[in-house]
Amino acid sequence: MEHIVTESANHPAPEATALSGAEWQRRLEKIAADPRMSEENTTIAKSPIAVPLFFAGLVATIVSVISGFSMSGHGMHMLASIEVGLFTALAISLGGMFWVMVFHSLNAGWSITLRRQFENLGSVIWFPAVLLIIIALIEVISGGIMLKWIHHEGYNHLLHVKEPYLNSSFFIIRVLVYAAAWIIISRCFIGWSKKQDETGDRRLGRKSRRVAGFAIPVFALTTTFAAFDFLMSPDYRFFSTMWGVYYFASCGLAGASGVAIIAYFLRRAGKLEGLVTSEHSHDLGKLVFAFTVFWAYISFSQYFLIWYSNIPEETAWFYNRQEYGYNWLFWVMVIGHFVFPFLLLIWRQTKRSLNLLAIMSVYMIVMVALDMVWILRPMADFAATSVDGSSIVRIALDLVGIFGILAMYFGLVAIKVSKGPLLPLKDPMLHEALKHKNYV
Repeated sequence: MEHIVTESANHPAPEATALSGAEWQRRLEKIAADPRMSEENTTIAKSPIAVPLFFAGLVATIVSVISGFSMSGHGMHMLASIEVGLFTALAISLGGMFWVMVFHSLNAGWSITLRRQFENLGSVIWFPAVLLIIIALIEVISGGIMLKWIHHEGYNHLLHVKEPYLNSSFFIIRVLVYAAAWIIISRCFIGWSKKQDETGDRRLGRKSRRVAGFAIPVFALTTTFAAFDFLMSPDYRFFSTMWGVYYFASCGLAGASGVAIIAYFLRRAGKLEGLVTSEHSHDLGKLVFAFTVFWAYISFSQYFLIWYSNIPEETAWFYNRQEYGYNWLFWVMVIGHFVFPFLLLIWRQTKRSLNLLAIMSVYMIVMVALDMVWILRPMADFAATSVDGSSIVRIALDLVGIFGILAMYFGLVAIKVSKGPLLPLKDPMLHEALKHKNYV
């Protein structure tokens, strides 16, 4: 057993790439002849709820926008709610894209039968990216709704010092760079993967592996600065060098959770039989568990360092949330985002059961959304001077705005999943995924 693990872990590339052309063709023919690789098992018809879900989200978003601008004091509230949904969707797609690059970089054989779903999540990143550009333009044209630093009356020394970075022109340029980088990276990887399905060209896999090494730093920088611009700068007095990693932790968690949910629905539909097993679910569960712990580690480290240094510009961010109506959400993050899922996901059976893992994954995406609420939503309340409507109206506006964006996003994901094979059909490492076993 130890010999098998060592060979699989340390020498995956030569086994897959040192074959002659004739040997490679024989391997492809052998894989194609496998009953598990039948077209019926590896493709799925478009979900009947995909398009209705998208349009339900579109209607909800329109209702949210109209309500926000027609009710006094709710414009910032509306935008904050929409951004909660937007940055949850963005986290899922960025996470999917991140894991694709990691799998290529590590030549991870076990992940091949799941990798197409990570690619699908990454490929719809154009949707949150375009929304990000629209919101950036709205912020600049309006003089700042969430981003008060865009237009500030009078002299502000802090904004004067930060002006080389916090200025409208540079802000728009950065957002365009983020969107372009994400869309190009995601298109490249899913494009090469689908082309390999058609041609069986092993060089495309090697190309993906080489490019991933350069794309990961681009992903890291753009994700970090996007988090600075939209999630940290609404309170321009606050600063944290851990902020980019904090949002990245949500991305890694949301991406793995999203694929677990897709895998559950595909298996429930009778697809990927024998291709996605409890062994793959186990490893996918390890990713969800690992990033649950990683998020807690980063969150605690950031909080502890800010508490210990006791700098007013930093502590005010937490103090205002804990003292003015959001302390309950602080404890939801502590217990609901870490303690509860940690105790369930550490259990081996939770990870090996795709049903249980899917339930936990839905729960973790809800926690990611609540984390975005914790970051964004208080800024609307702190800035409000007078607001029409009761607390029930405000909660309804929150739910409609968040649902609208996420419903459109999940509708697009469902459409994308049905547009091609459910796994890379001719990946050089596919044979490893077909016989994957966990030894721990």
